Amino acid sequence: MGNSVVTINNLVKRFPVGGDFFTALKNVNLSLEKGEFTGLVGPSGSGKTTLLNVIGGLDSPSEGSVTVLKKSLGETSHNERAELRRKNMGFIFQSYNLLPVYTVFENVELPLILNKVDPQERDNKVAQAIEWVGLSDKINSRPAMLSGGECQRTAIARAIVHEPTLVLADEPTANLDAENSHHIMKIMVKLNKELSTSFIFATHDEKIMDYLRRIIHLDDGQIINDEQIDRPKSGS
Repeated sequence: MGNSVVTINNLVKRFPVGGDFFTALKNVNLSLEKGEFTGLVGPSGSGKTTLLNVIGGLDSPSEGSVTVLKKSLGETSHNERAELRRKNMGFIFQSYNLLPVYTVFENVELPLILNKVDPQERDNKVAQAIEWVGLSDKINSRPAMLSGGECQRTAIARAIVHEPTLVLADEPTANLDAENSHHIMKIMVKLNKELSTSFIFATHDEKIMDYLRRIIHLDDGQIINDEQIDRPKSGS
């Protein structure tokens, strides 16, 4: 437990639907250690995205406890959870969540501004992250000028620019072709290997499966299988 990044005990998550409740997660128990490269897989509606959102402190449990990076989320304030996310987490959303009036550079720079990183260091880190995802030629473009894949790569650069301890990724390669998917996954494997960054992916993408070292299968809000993959940490 000394290197635990995420510990979940008896997690239940319900959402109100009309006059009733829909139970999205049912008594989930899970522990993830520092440096894991883990995928959440299962059919649509199985609870993958909900579980990511609860781990990220974006949703609160209905029952049970969630501890992330030694912080019990149920015992922290809204501001404390926001600080935890800002300093220690990176998020990759299906819908990108890019700011439309910002350029690629400005979108990627945002986490470093929020963390009060020195301007010169900020410029270097942003340029490096954008180069990693292959968008140096789009650095001054706004999201409306980008393809879906380019928007996704911008979102990935933003998620990793501050070298977070934990990255939560919801279908990060859904809008990428095979070549870019493998390129992005190799970047994440490199971060995982060199910095012990922990990654949790929610995915249907078979291309991601080739890189995962742990696959957690969900169905109807429950973990039905938890599989460790004997794969070198340097990737496939």
